[in-house]
Amino acid sequence: MTIRALFFDIGGVLLSNGWDREQRAVVAAQFGLDATDFGERHKLAVPELELGRMTLDEYLEQTVFCHPQTFTPGEFRAAMEAQSTPHEGALALARDLATRHRLYALNNEGRDLNDHRIRTFGLSDFLLAFFTSSTLELMKPNPAIYRAALTLAAVAPHEAVMIDDRAQNTEAARRVGMHAIRYENAAQLREELAALGVE
Repeated sequence: MTIRALFFDIGGVLLSNGWDREQRAVVAAQFGLDATDFGERHKLAVPELELGRMTLDEYLEQTVFCHPQTFTPGEFRAAMEAQSTPHEGALALARDLATRHRLYALNNEGRDLNDHRIRTFGLSDFLLAFFTSSTLELMKPNPAIYRAALTLAAVAPHEAVMIDDRAQNTEAARRVGMHAIRYENAAQLREELAALGVE
């Protein structure tokens, strides 16, 4: 068995989640948003954001600045971006693996926040390409996004490993024929990759 490509989720593996439930709760509380109203508006807008059919500014207009606010979009956006933190162990492992293997990102995220996280944490230093929902207009766990990423990376499913922290996403990767590892921590990931011959 030869593994030719590793596909990494970003939020929950290499970095903290970008704009998931916990991050939204912190920022909503910081700015005193009505949690129920914001939550309902987010639920309707976020698929369009993550599929690249809405910019972050448009998302904020629909979810936050649909009401008069005492803060600016720039201040709110900066607070959103500040929620991103590195998972140092996973980043160190990925950087090491990239010296010997082909690494790609395969993640669900809006374009603006994804671009910010790539720049801030130097992800393009070791990831060869970013197969992101907002670029491909497909979202995990849709099998089509895995097939598209495999085609773009020019690897067969059995030659690839998907690394993700969500069970539904690893299950979907396996259903298209990829190997998959559900990420818990860097040590566990290194061990499971070694079992697949990736060291």
